[in-house]
Amino acid sequence: MATGGRPLRIWAVSDGRAGIEAQALGLAEAVARLRPAHIATRRIGWRAGLGRLPWRLIPPAARAGDPIEPPWPDIWIGAGRATLPLSTRMLEWAEGKTFVVQTQDPKAPLERFDLVVPPEHDGLIGPNVFPILGAPNRISPEKLAIERARFAERIDPLPRPRVAVIVGGRSKAHDLPRQAALAIAGRIAAGVEAAGGSILLSFTRRTPQAAREAMTAALAHLPGIIWDETGENPYFAFLAAADAILVTEDSTNLATDAAATGVPLFTISIPGHSAKLSRFQEALRARGIARPYVGDLTGEAYEPLAETDRAARELLRRYDGSP
Repeated sequence: MATGGRPLRIWAVSDGRAGIEAQALGLAEAVARLRPAHIATRRIGWRAGLGRLPWRLIPPAARAGDPIEPPWPDIWIGAGRATLPLSTRMLEWAEGKTFVVQTQDPKAPLERFDLVVPPEHDGLIGPNVFPILGAPNRISPEKLAIERARFAERIDPLPRPRVAVIVGGRSKAHDLPRQAALAIAGRIAAGVEAAGGSILLSFTRRTPQAAREAMTAALAHLPGIIWDETGENPYFAFLAAADAILVTEDSTNLATDAAATGVPLFTISIPGHSAKLSRFQEALRARGIARPYVGDLTGEAYEPLAETDRAARELLRRYDGSP
């Protein structure tokens, strides 16, 4: 597709939730690292609870949120089920002049997209499907360096090894009740104390409040930083500064982000089970990227995971019409 030499216009479309929006924005930013582009975010909602219906039954006129109207972008990158009533119609609306990309498994006819970028563990196949290990993210070496520098004054004095701990929690398949959180905190504290290091702890929106409070109290005696969600978010700086990273097993995004650093990565088991996430964890172990946390924080470095960049190269190859 030709643009007349101007920068690409890319829309990163989602419902605005951090983990979902990061997939669309991450892939858009990776494309922009390869070719000049202007990126605009579009956040989508649906009136009267219609977003809970199957995408076929949601009338586009019931949309809330940012404007979705011409002029259409050169590349549309949608993430999450909230975008499907629009993503599935964009090829028709734009008369084929917009290259339509969807992350995750859309559970919609694949011919409604130019490219689908799902995680490998979804098992989705098709001529326009490009599976990756994990999910698209916003991490690059440059971003890690910038974020690391922004928080250097607070992080640099901390004793090493610096252990980043990223905690998820409640999802369809997992939960993190208070007692489980306390037990996990105890194992983390023992490992950090044995290593003589410090902790860089960040929770997510899915961490139950009781678990958050319990872990904060149990780990507050350690040197380090426990982000209380006030001030600027140090999440990327924590990853960039870490000598080891611990993530709970309930999230593809968290493990994918951590794997982009190349530092030893350990997964923490929490109550619940997901067959898909188990396949993802197995793939990380098979590639020497991650292993279960058993108290030892030593591990081997590995080539940082750069699946978002790989997907961006494939996106542009297909956008350009290469065979």
